[in-house]
Amino acid sequence: MSLLAASSVREQFPVLAGSDVAYLDSAATAQTVEPALEAMDAYYREFRASVHRGVYPLAARATEAFEGARAQIARFAGAEARGTILTRNATEALNLVAFSWGGANLGPGDVVVVTELEHHSSLVPWQMACERTGARIAAVPVDEQLELRLDVLDELLSRGDVKAVVTTHLSNVSGTIVDVAEVARRAHAAGAICVVDGSQAVPQLPVDVAATGADFYAWTGHKAYGPTGIGVLHGTYALLREMPPFLGGGHMIQSVSIDRSTYAQPPARFEAGTSNIAEAIGLGAACEWLAEIGMGAVRAHEREVTAYAVERLGELDGIELHGPVERGALVSFAVEGVHPHDVAEILGSRGVCVRAGHHCAQPLMRRLGVAATTRASFAVHSTHEEVDRLVAGLRDVQRIFA
Repeated sequence: MSLLAASSVREQFPVLAGSDVAYLDSAATAQTVEPALEAMDAYYREFRASVHRGVYPLAARATEAFEGARAQIARFAGAEARGTILTRNATEALNLVAFSWGGANLGPGDVVVVTELEHHSSLVPWQMACERTGARIAAVPVDEQLELRLDVLDELLSRGDVKAVVTTHLSNVSGTIVDVAEVARRAHAAGAICVVDGSQAVPQLPVDVAATGADFYAWTGHKAYGPTGIGVLHGTYALLREMPPFLGGGHMIQSVSIDRSTYAQPPARFEAGTSNIAEAIGLGAACEWLAEIGMGAVRAHEREVTAYAVERLGELDGIELHGPVERGALVSFAVEGVHPHDVAEILGSRGVCVRAGHHCAQPLMRRLGVAATTRASFAVHSTHEEVDRLVAGLRDVQRIFA
């Protein structure tokens, strides 16, 4: 069994505590842990004020908590605080890179390499950047095991026109874990930057952004047991300093006159307007909570529960699993003769929460030859008993549609 006492961990999530819900949709959004809620509540009740502007005690305390959260978040991910930008979500973080770095560095004839595994948030911003700049997209496919074809990446890089390589760290459909350090190494050797979507990886794996070698690494708070409305972009500081702002307005300026402005240094340059203060503080608390558990223990627990799920699902006829043997904490599958939405609805009526759809990864769906899949994803609070309930529910689905 797992290294974590999942039943006691479960009690730290208010939605789950005392409930019989089997929440198997953490890849979409994780439940928010109690310490994160307490930290946000403390901000609203005890030191509610704007940050970076006021000098009175409430504002000073708010600023200290906000910047303290930035430092916690950066430390948790193995990144520099000065290169850690707080956004609304990972989608905004990835758009920031595509718009700002892409706008300043891409031009006609340049190529942005993406992978077949990408979430739309990691793909569409680069399509838009290419439309604006005259660059074009090239894709690295996956093999039959849904692993990245690094030989194709090498072929694309050998042509000398690739400016950026964009990859997920962990696929939200297949669970494929990409060796991003190796991808970054190959990109850099060809003179390209590496941009990583770590939205699924950071809550599941021990991630050290500096060790990956990624130039930009984005992730989101609501998948890491924190609140919605807060995302993170870790960027190489030397690159951030050369990039133009993404949004204009308060706090991102150095000086303003009627006809021109100069801009603050990162990270302030990319944090226009009033920040998501409570959400940043909440995510900082969630990161501290995860760090206390230890991401090695989190990975071991979720790996074990996922292996059990793969084993149990393998007992059922008419179930096709998608993904490699070594995967993240999810299983994506098809039930023969049953639409994924019907599967999810029947499971939901039995208190088992799973996700059905294209998971914002339509190119990968086409690679699989399906319009949608059903996905069960696991977390620190997941148990064998919940997997058993999933399997029992799928037996009911098959019986209903027999």
